[in-house]
Amino acid sequence: MNMLHLSQTDYTVSRWSGGTTTQIAISPPDASYSARDFLWRISSAVVEDEQSVFTPLPDYDRQLMLLDGSLLLRHDGGASLRLDPYQVHAFDGGAATESLGRCRDFNLMLRKGRCRGALRPMRFAGAGEEVFRLSRPDGGFSRGTVLLYCASGCGQAALGGAVCPLAEGESFLAECAGDAMLRLTAFGTSDFIAAEIEIWY
Repeated sequence: MNMLHLSQTDYTVSRWSGGTTTQIAISPPDASYSARDFLWRISSAVVEDEQSVFTPLPDYDRQLMLLDGSLLLRHDGGASLRLDPYQVHAFDGGAATESLGRCRDFNLMLRKGRCRGALRPMRFAGAGEEVFRLSRPDGGFSRGTVLLYCASGCGQAALGGAVCPLAEGESFLAECAGDAMLRLTAFGTSDFIAAEIEIWY
């Protein structure tokens, strides 16, 4: 079982054509986004330009969710899709994707044929809890991974007797090859995002 408490000092910030990207976590840890040798990557981007073009990633499936702002997306010259905060949009990373609008978003990238996963927003109007099962062996998938990101407010993550406080902008990353239960507790009004990932073994 691996557990990491991540804060701003652990993230990597880089510029792209339309703004900045903060890499929150990548697997394996020594992988490189630029080398395209990663299994999965979680990041948050600030889109500063009114119009921008997404970097093509043909070997990856992508899931995108806004934290604030609004965005119009168009894939391969098709119809425009409006994305508002905390709506999850899944698409092929190889699609020619254009965007219109300024926002701050949250991204999950998954290597095709090697990973599957999902983003799940959790918006608490008061104190509350969510429980995650880290490993769900199914059809050859294992090594259950969950990253909890605190978008606003605060709370704590608890796993195997360990408790980790989470403030705004911090994350908790847990990976387990067996069965384990991860509990998220929100302390009042707050917003969290869960990225749940399984890797093909």
